[in-house]
Amino acid sequence: MYPKLLQTIELLQNREITEERKATLRPLTEFIQRKWQDHKPIYLNFICTHNSRRSHLSQVWAQVAGSYFGITELISYSGGTEETSLFPKVAETLMAQGFLIQKLSDSENPVYMIKYDQDLHPIIGFSKKYDHPFNPVSGFAAVMTCSQADGGCPFIPGADQRIPITFEDPKISDHTPEQTEVYHERSLEIGAEIFYIFSQVIQH
Repeated sequence: MYPKLLQTIELLQNREITEERKATLRPLTEFIQRKWQDHKPIYLNFICTHNSRRSHLSQVWAQVAGSYFGITELISYSGGTEETSLFPKVAETLMAQGFLIQKLSDSENPVYMIKYDQDLHPIIGFSKKYDHPFNPVSGFAAVMTCSQADGGCPFIPGADQRIPITFEDPKISDHTPEQTEVYHERSLEIGAEIFYIFSQVIQH
């Protein structure tokens, strides 16, 4: 992994997570554990309303965490209840935290290549509905990263399990002097919790 990203990961692993929050995160650890023990591929689809901020941050950190902890056969996805675009500040934040990011297409809904290791396949980031053909159709965990999607999507077709792990929207800081810091902090918060989830998987 890139050196600056490893520095960010060290920050993630030093963050405190409350016992209450650990209880919220446990079902996703258990889902990953079951798939891993059964030698089945692990598909995670992080879902938010617009698939523009929190779901992308979750998708990216989950793919990195899987690689970091040697949990192979993991593919992380994201989707929304509607399609918009990946918010540019998310890409900017991840670049500042050590990722290599390149825009592959320049449209209203651009496609981004997000690399975390020079030798590993990049994450492909773009906004899409959760049931977009790019995403898995069965056997996945649907992880609801915002309360609107959690409340508005009681049933996700094809999901083995639906797990709410919601985060506050960094969008609240848009057009304010605090925007950069809020996005940085939200990315670290999401990353820390995702890394905690993966650190609890017992590997045999």
